[in-house]
Amino acid sequence: MCHNTWQLVPPPTDCNIVGCKWVFRVKRHANGSVDQFKARLVAKGFNQRPGLNYKETFSLVVKLVTIQTVLAIAVMQGWSLRQLDVNNAFLHGHLTEKVYMKQPSGFRNPEHPDYVCCLTKAIYGLKQAPRAWYSALKHALTEFGFINSKSDSSLFVFHTSSTIAYCLVYVDDLIITGNNSVFVASIIDHLGHKFSIKDLGSLHFFLGVEVIPTTACLFLTQHKYIRDLLAKTSVDGARDVTTPLSTSVSLQLDDGSFSVDSTEYCQDIGALQYMSLTRPNINFAVNKLSQFMHFSWCYYQQNIQHHIDLFLEC
Repeated sequence: MCHNTWQLVPPPTDCNIVGCKWVFRVKRHANGSVDQFKARLVAKGFNQRPGLNYKETFSLVVKLVTIQTVLAIAVMQGWSLRQLDVNNAFLHGHLTEKVYMKQPSGFRNPEHPDYVCCLTKAIYGLKQAPRAWYSALKHALTEFGFINSKSDSSLFVFHTSSTIAYCLVYVDDLIITGNNSVFVASIIDHLGHKFSIKDLGSLHFFLGVEVIPTTACLFLTQHKYIRDLLAKTSVDGARDVTTPLSTSVSLQLDDGSFSVDSTEYCQDIGALQYMSLTRPNINFAVNKLSQFMHFSWCYYQQNIQHHIDLFLEC
């Protein structure tokens, strides 16, 4: 309520009212230790109707190749990398549509238990929440002199004759770097006045990637992410392999055996795609596997586990 996210109003007639729920999760450090326990109120956006409760959606996710490029420039130029986390990022976005939500469990108003929340700001789970947050952040950065990259909407660039800076945005995680540390500090101060910002200092752990600076380079590792994936797929005890793609097994969409739900397979492919940030040598193999989203049980057993085995070498 401190963000003035909603106002309690009588339930409107002939209007879709969105439900909500509490989501609890444990945030961990790069070494797996507990950082904090988080609780978040999330709207049940799957109940929203397009054209009525929302018009446009947006995915505020910077491309992996953009992250690699900016990090490479920072290392070559000797720039420092600063990491920021926006507290309750989506609550900073303003809604343009009328959205009504049920009162959250455990926080119902005893005087008006039948009232609903008329949302004035975005909330996690709403279809339009990412776009609302992106619009607020974009306005704050362009106000400071940044321009939006045409190749990646989640990259913002500041460039003058003497100063250059980059801002990478992945939902509520920000990376800022530039050739002037004083200017970078002023950017952080400016954003701190606009939003609730947590300055995490130098870049060390970003999107499951541990960043270890050395005298000559940045060492990027997804060691914990890979180990968690191996444990999730029950192949953490498998043997090492020397190639990311089998040279003896011919990939087939259907080998005649009974089929299974492809959800688990698709999840594993998505995890491997994300792993290519630090392991570009698996790109061909992952691309090949992505062509077989409908598969048999035999294919899953013989191939997906074989390709995951490679990452035991990490």
